[in-house]
Amino acid sequence: MKISYNWLQEYIDLGPDMTPEKLADLLTNHGIPVEVIEQLNKGIENVVVGHVLQTEPHPNADRLKVCTVDAGGPEKLQIVCGAPNVKPGQKVPCAVVGAELPGGVKIKRAKLRGVESQGMLCSAGELGMDIRLLPKEQTEGLYILPDDTPVGESILRVLGLDDVVLELELTPNRADCLNYRGVAYEVAAILGKQPKFAWTEQAAETGNPAVSPSSDSQAGPPLVRVRIESANCARYAAQVVRGVKIAPSPLWLQMRLLTAGVRPINNIVDVTNYVMLEYGQPLHAFDLAEITESTIVVRQAEEQETIVTLDGQQRTLDSSMLVIADAKRAIGIAGVMGGENSEVRGSTTDIVLEAASFDAGSVRQTGKKLGLRSEAQMRFEKGIDPTVLRPALQRAACLITELSGGELAGPPVEVVQQPAEELEIQLRVSRTNQILGTDLTVDQIGAILTRLGFATVTVDADTFRVTVPTRRPDITREIDLIEEVARLHGYDKIDTTMPEGVLSQGGLSKQQRLRRTIRELLTGMGLLEVLTYSFTNPTWLEPLGLEESSPLRQQLPLALPMSDERKVLRTTLLPSLAEVVQYNLNRKNLDMALFEIGKVFFAKDLPVTELPSEDVKVAAIFTGAFGGLAIGEKPRKVDFYTVKGIVEALLANLGIKQVRYQPAAVPGMHPGRTASVEAGGVTLGFLGALHPEVTEAWDLKETYYFELNLAALEEAAEDKILFRALPRFPAIERDIAVVVPLDVPAGSLELAIREAAGELLEEVRLFDVYQGEQVETGKKSVAFSLVYRAEDRTLTDEEVQARHNRVIEALEKGFQAELRS
Repeated sequence: MKISYNWLQEYIDLGPDMTPEKLADLLTNHGIPVEVIEQLNKGIENVVVGHVLQTEPHPNADRLKVCTVDAGGPEKLQIVCGAPNVKPGQKVPCAVVGAELPGGVKIKRAKLRGVESQGMLCSAGELGMDIRLLPKEQTEGLYILPDDTPVGESILRVLGLDDVVLELELTPNRADCLNYRGVAYEVAAILGKQPKFAWTEQAAETGNPAVSPSSDSQAGPPLVRVRIESANCARYAAQVVRGVKIAPSPLWLQMRLLTAGVRPINNIVDVTNYVMLEYGQPLHAFDLAEITESTIVVRQAEEQETIVTLDGQQRTLDSSMLVIADAKRAIGIAGVMGGENSEVRGSTTDIVLEAASFDAGSVRQTGKKLGLRSEAQMRFEKGIDPTVLRPALQRAACLITELSGGELAGPPVEVVQQPAEELEIQLRVSRTNQILGTDLTVDQIGAILTRLGFATVTVDADTFRVTVPTRRPDITREIDLIEEVARLHGYDKIDTTMPEGVLSQGGLSKQQRLRRTIRELLTGMGLLEVLTYSFTNPTWLEPLGLEESSPLRQQLPLALPMSDERKVLRTTLLPSLAEVVQYNLNRKNLDMALFEIGKVFFAKDLPVTELPSEDVKVAAIFTGAFGGLAIGEKPRKVDFYTVKGIVEALLANLGIKQVRYQPAAVPGMHPGRTASVEAGGVTLGFLGALHPEVTEAWDLKETYYFELNLAALEEAAEDKILFRALPRFPAIERDIAVVVPLDVPAGSLELAIREAAGELLEEVRLFDVYQGEQVETGKKSVAFSLVYRAEDRTLTDEEVQARHNRVIEALEKGFQAELRS
C-alpha cells in the first residue's frame, strides 16, 4: 500500500516536527513496516506554470518553434521548443533560467540554431513522473496542464510533486491498513491523537446537504431495484446519479491516484478508485441505461454462463462464482471485474454506483479460477469493514455530483442480508503481563486500547471486556489483543529476559542418521541424488499392468492440481525416476545412475475421508554404463549383478546381515531378472530390470531399478558399530563345488553353508556358476570359497574338515546337492 504523506495529513494532524522519515520509523517500530520512502520531487527547482502566448516557426529549423511564454515574471520569455504538441493558449511546465530538472540538468540561457532560448518547456518524463500511468497523449510531447492552472505557480505544488510516498509492507492480516482511513487510525493510536475525517461515518448518519437528493427526485419508486439471491453477499447498496458528464478528472484527483500507482481514466472511475483508497471499500459504476428492467440481482452464475469483462476477454463461469446481473444477463463478476456490457462510456448520462460486501473466499476462488487480479479483488479477499459501505457510497456520490455535474436520483437502495456484528473479547491484565514479561497496570492497558479505538468495559480488577471494531477483522482472540498492547506499548520497552526451561541436547533421530548414511553410501558408490515431485500423472502407471486391487492404484487426487501432469500423489518412486531418465535420454545423456529418498502416499479410502499413509522409500534407477573407466577399458554396461552388488554393499554397510535374494514377481519388472530383498524374515524391497514392455512404453533403453523401504531398513540396521582387533591366527580356506537343480538360488546355498559351518566360518564367497557339457541338463554347478578362522587359536585340519563335512551334508539334505569333483 502506497501512502502519500500530504494526503495522510488530511486525516491526522502530524504536527510540525514530524517528517516522513520519522513517521516511517514510528510505523515500522509499531508493527507496520515501511519498505520504501519515495520522494516525488526527483530534483526539480524553479519550475513553474507557463502560459504559451504564441508560437512561430524557427527560422533555421523545421521542427523547432519559437514560443512566447508568460511564466508569471515581469517579462515574457522567449523559449525555443521542439515538442510536436506545443500550441498557443496552453498551460505547461516551464523551467526558467536557473532551474534544475531530475538528473542534475540545469537550465541556462542558450542559443538554438541562432535563436536565444530563455528556458525550457517540459514533458512529464523530464519532470521525473511515471509516464507508464499517464494517458498516451500526455506522454508524447509537453505535459498539458488544465486551463485554469495559475500562471507562475510552482509545478511541485500543482502536480503534487512536493510530496513523499511511504510504501507499507503489510502482512496479510492487516487488511485494515489497505486504505487511508485505516492508516490514519493506526497513526493516531501511535501518536495518541484523534483522526479527523472530512467525510466520515458521521456524515452518513446525519446526512449531508451536498449529497441530498433533490425534492423532485425523491418522489415515486426507486430508479433501481436490488435483490440478493446468494449467501455469498452480506450487503449490497446502489445509488443512482443522473445527468453526469464523462470527462477527465481534475488535476488534483489524477495526482492523488498517481501517488498510489493507479492510472487515471475518467471522473467516474477515478472517484470510485479514490474512495476505495480512502475507505478500503471497492466501488463500481454501471451505465443505468444498460441495466435491463433497472434491476440488479446478486446471484451465483449458471454453469457455462459467459460474460465479456472490462478487459475485453470472454470469461466462462461456473456455479461457484458470484455475479452481478440484471433481469436477463450477468453484468459483472462480483468483487473481481465489471462487464463490458454495462461499462461507463463517454455517452453515459445516468449511472448506478455499487457498494457491496462479498464473501472473501468466494472472491478469492473466482479470481484464481479466472486468472484475474485487481486492487478491489485484493481488498475483498482480505476482508473489508462492512460498516463503511454506506459512507463510502455517499462519499463517492458526493464527489461525482461535484465533478460531473450530475445529481442524486433518490436515496441509496440497500439490502442487508447479514448485519455487521462487533466482536467482544475478554482481556486479562495478568495474562498480558505474563506473555509480554511486563508489569503494565490496568490504566496503562486501558489507555492503549482506547488509543486503538477499542471500547472497553472493566469486568473486575484483572479483566477487560473489549469490543473490537469491525475494521479490525484480524483480532479474534485474547492473544491478538495482547499483541496490540505490545505494539502500542513499544517492543523496545519490553525488557530482555533469559529463557527458562529444561535444556536438552540436540541430535539426529535414528531415521535421520540412516538417511544421511544411505545418501553418503550411494553417492560414494557413484550414484547421483535427484529430487522429484511427489505429484505425478496416473497414466504413468498404466504400462505396469497393475491389477485393479493393487495398492499402487490407490492414488490420492489433488484438490487443486498444479497441472494435468501433476494431479495425484505418487504410490511408487519408479515413474518419477523414469521421467528423469526419459528427460535425460532425450538430451543424449545415456549413462545414468540416479537415486532418491522420497515419500510415497497411499489413500486409506476413496473418496478420501482421512489423511493418507506415508512411506519413505530409497530407490535408484540405472541405464547405460556404470563406473569409472581406466585407460584402455571399455564401458561396463549395467546389468542385474551391478544393481545387486550396490544393494549388497549398501546393506552390508548398514549392518544388515543374513540377506536373502529370492526370485519375485513385481508389476512392471522383468519376471526372470527381478528379486525380492529379505532379511530376518522381513521384506526390505526388490531389485531387477524393468519389463521390456514398460521400457518401450516409457521410451527408455534397458533399465534397472531397486526400491527399498526405509522403515524396514531402520528396523533391520545395526545401530552400533563393533570394532575388533586384526586376526592373530592364520585362516584355512576350503573350496566346494556342488551340482544342484537350476531353480536353487545361490543365496539359499550360502545361508545353508553359514548355518552349518557355525562360528568358525569367517567368510563365504560365490566364485563360479557353470552350466555345460560336464553338468547334467537341468542342473548347474555352483562353487564357493570358504574361509575358516578362530580368534583364540590356530585351527587344525581335523577341526576344519569336520565343519566342512557338515556343510556338505547340509547341502545334500537340503538341496539334493551332489559334490562335484
